[in-house]
Amino acid sequence: MASCRRLYCLLLLFFSVALLLCCVKSSEQLSAYTVLEQFGFPRGILPTNAGGYTLNSDDGSFVINLESPCNFDLDSGYQLKYKSQITGQIDTGAIKKLTGVSVKVLFFWVSIDEVIRDGDELDFYVGVVSASFPVSNFYICPECGCGLDCAVPQLRADM
Repeated sequence: MASCRRLYCLLLLFFSVALLLCCVKSSEQLSAYTVLEQFGFPRGILPTNAGGYTLNSDDGSFVINLESPCNFDLDSGYQLKYKSQITGQIDTGAIKKLTGVSVKVLFFWVSIDEVIRDGDELDFYVGVVSASFPVSNFYICPECGCGLDCAVPQLRADM
């Protein structure tokens, strides 16, 4: 009888530990840069100051929080502005309903609505107008203030 009780207690302890381990969520979350790559985008479409994010795996909606708003110039003559919060909906090769990212065209700031990966090109949409750039232009994350013209560009391999 005592051995049955011990066996019962051991089984109860085993199942309790197993249940606890199954229910505990991992505290490690992939970086926003890694998630972008999982959807087919290069990490360099985000500046280096991207922090936490949320991603709804059901519909692909996301929120990315930057440490602060971010502005910089690119060699192509474009100026980019990121708000401290970026939202949208991501799927493999497509970011839609994008908010929080703007580009200066002539004298006006316009929001980038969509980013579509088409092979080795990224198409950036502002309404019905788009501009295409090679994916290789976005391997390096731009830094706020200096873009890609900083002393030491960061690949963000650590994130």
